[in-house]
Amino acid sequence: MSERVLIDGYNRRVDYLRMSVTDRCDFRCVYCMAEDMQFLPRQQILTLEEIYQLAQSFVALGTRKIRLTGGEPLIRPGVVKLCEQIAALPGLRELCMTTNGSQLGKLAAPLFDAGVKRLNISLDSLDPQRFKQMTRTGDLAQVIKGIDAARKAGFTRTKLNVVVMQGRNDQEINDLVSFAIDRQLDVSFIEEMPLGIISEHSRAESFFSSAQVREKIAERYTLIDSAESTQGPSRYWRLAEAPEIRLGFISPHSHNFCGTCNRVRLTVEGRLLLCLGNEHSVDLKAVLRAHPGQPQRLEKAIVEAMKLKPYRHTFEVNDDVQVVRFMNMTGG
Repeated sequence: MSERVLIDGYNRRVDYLRMSVTDRCDFRCVYCMAEDMQFLPRQQILTLEEIYQLAQSFVALGTRKIRLTGGEPLIRPGVVKLCEQIAALPGLRELCMTTNGSQLGKLAAPLFDAGVKRLNISLDSLDPQRFKQMTRTGDLAQVIKGIDAARKAGFTRTKLNVVVMQGRNDQEINDLVSFAIDRQLDVSFIEEMPLGIISEHSRAESFFSSAQVREKIAERYTLIDSAESTQGPSRYWRLAEAPEIRLGFISPHSHNFCGTCNRVRLTVEGRLLLCLGNEHSVDLKAVLRAHPGQPQRLEKAIVEAMKLKPYRHTFEVNDDVQVVRFMNMTGG
């Protein structure tokens, strides 16, 4: 029996799914949310059983990597059990999670035991006051405790995600690299994305490109280009001084990664987003609830949705908002 696969209209194989398990978060990061956020009513979001059913269908259609995201996924009750169920799906090679790290002190070991293979942890500053300003509510010490708990639990190849903002945390780039080296962590530096309407800062003025980040790093370290891939959007480099860690650069503005895009996103309200930077979507929750117990109907809707996947996004470096949904609604 031939393997089932998802192919989009540009002959790209889609085998990576990012699933949001909640739009809620215990942080209010300035590049991700407005300070006064309105979250979805409980009845509008997928149940954990529905999330699992969707994961089943995607894996049946050739998905080999699933990343659970939020909001902050670890604040949703029952998420560890959900991880255990998804990780056990035959054919899935890797279950990962993106988290802000606030809950890892108590949940790192249960997540590892449940079958989560890798963690991405957001960390934009090592200065407690600046960290608090950027997250509005976050406690740096609690996040670092969570990072250390993940390593103790057995997680390897844990990656830090750093959104670099001009005049905000760009002066900390090499401190963050040093922190990653000390704890044997990979790190990805990310250009800010124009998702959601914010008033806290000007995105045009805060933009700091991946090339500028590499220039900063080159002041202290020797960068070596690498052809490695983790199926995500990062372009990787190594350091001569610490070859065991990877430096990734996610550059939606300056060097977009659309040509080889292999991923789609599922929001917690059940909308399948075919592109991070476009509004093309399909309501899979409606299909799931209209045809309970009929996975073939759901799988047919997923296959048909691939025709809507655009070739690329069109992010611009200005204060125009190309997509009005915030990152917490997008699913990481």
